[in-house]
Amino acid sequence: MSLLVAEIASPIGPLVLATTEGPRPRVAALTFGDAWERLRPRLADRTGTDPAAWRAARATGDPARRLRDYFAGDLAALDAIEVDTGGTPFQRSVWKALRRIGPGRTASYADVARRIGNPRAVRAVGLANGANPVCVIVPCHRVIASGGGLGGYGGGLERKRWLLAHEGALPDGCG
Repeated sequence: MSLLVAEIASPIGPLVLATTEGPRPRVAALTFGDAWERLRPRLADRTGTDPAAWRAARATGDPARRLRDYFAGDLAALDAIEVDTGGTPFQRSVWKALRRIGPGRTASYADVARRIGNPRAVRAVGLANGANPVCVIVPCHRVIASGGGLGGYGGGLERKRWLLAHEGALPDGCG
């Protein structure tokens, strides 16, 4: 598997997008620019590829266009992006459940655990959420604490707050 890597400007800072090559590119990673160096070795291990073989690309193509459309206000633009997240079967079930939380909505870690049929796995859901290699598209920012607070976010709480406000889902008292 070969990867194309591009940087995309966004209102919350630069994003690094890694996609598979081919006629139907899938997003293998999307992260904030300041987190790229931490994600890069995990992505290399997961894909079995040498980062030296990854090719720099311009931020064009369908995933990049859809990300720009999302940030411009088309909140459904990310729905059709195909992802290749890797991960364990449990992680993939959590990430699939996250994609079913629509823009403008939030869910707690307990809600997600129930949705995947494992209501006692709240902490494991939190760990899977934190290991998400495809931020924004797999919307881990839509998972909040059971009490309604923002909880954590690998990209930082200001970015999470911005994303939720952008989608019209900022919980009361978190503005």
